[in-house]
Amino acid sequence: MDERVGRMQFQLTLRRRGIADQGVLRAMDEVPREHFIGAELLPSAYSDHALPIPCGQTISQPYVVAYMTEQLVLLPHHRVLEIGTGSGYQAAILSRLVRTVVTIERYRTLGVQARARLKTLGYDNIEVRVGDGLLGAPDRAPFDRIIVTAAAETIPEALAGQLAEGGIMLLPLGEHQGVQQLVKLTRTPEGTVRQDLLAVRFVPLLPGQAREL
Repeated sequence: MDERVGRMQFQLTLRRRGIADQGVLRAMDEVPREHFIGAELLPSAYSDHALPIPCGQTISQPYVVAYMTEQLVLLPHHRVLEIGTGSGYQAAILSRLVRTVVTIERYRTLGVQARARLKTLGYDNIEVRVGDGLLGAPDRAPFDRIIVTAAAETIPEALAGQLAEGGIMLLPLGEHQGVQQLVKLTRTPEGTVRQDLLAVRFVPLLPGQAREL
């Protein structure tokens, strides 16, 4: 399948699976997914499944990326914190829809590669940090939206505390070795409202910065 046909099928699949936000669909179309994977995986760039990247991590399947982005209900003035940069693909999608993205990666290799990749592609409203994602970015808080792209077994309190009033945090919640629940938390004056969305499977959210280079 050539790339043009693959990208048409990619968009059609997202629409058939219920992605309706035109901004999200446009961002998914604009960001070249093939730049975020290894050369050996190029034939699968626009297929709807997760793909491996270095350090034992993955780039999420397009539908999950689009679904999570849509569930954040993003606005152009929003400031977003992402935990788990990976290849930088999700951050690139977010950057097309909001003012600023701060993304944190615990693997230095991935963080450095993502920073260079995003700069080359011209996504200049993204700040890539290497460090402990569970600590968030308190110096840049509060955030209108927080998205966690690794599975937590409990809600990370430090991250929840960096969410602005009326803000939304989206994260996979559950046992690391099983299927998790994608959870949407909305901070209101009365407290935090939880909504369970769908079953997912993500790599574990781990504390600290990874020892690998």
